[in-house]
Amino acid sequence: MHSDPESTLVDQLSRYETLIEVGIGNRPDVAAGLADRGCRVTATDVYNRSVPDTVRFVRDDVTDPDLSLYRDADAVYALNCPPELQRPLAEAAGTAGADCLFTTLGGDPAVVDATPETLSGDTLFRLNT
Repeated sequence: MHSDPESTLVDQLSRYETLIEVGIGNRPDVAAGLADRGCRVTATDVYNRSVPDTVRFVRDDVTDPDLSLYRDADAVYALNCPPELQRPLAEAAGTAGADCLFTTLGGDPAVVDATPETLSGDTLFRLNT
């Protein structure tokens, strides 16, 4: 039996205590799953988004980030991260001294120096530091 990609991502990311999800969009499942495991999760997006009560939401643009948001993060991650947002994501994580992880959409490549890890139904990229 295969586990779904969201639960596999939650398994991988739940080792971090404090996480920032960049560009949550309308898919709060991973952030909610992390919060359910006791992680502190802040979700960001350029638009106001609805997130579960267990997830903090802050409107932010990773291409012009409020770096104070990222200061206490252990990990900064993005799901279905397009190539044009991978560098800003990596820079925001690097400023905070946090790990940077992301998945891409379909055939999009990783355009930053990252190591792929194949998960059930997805590939999680971890920025090389």
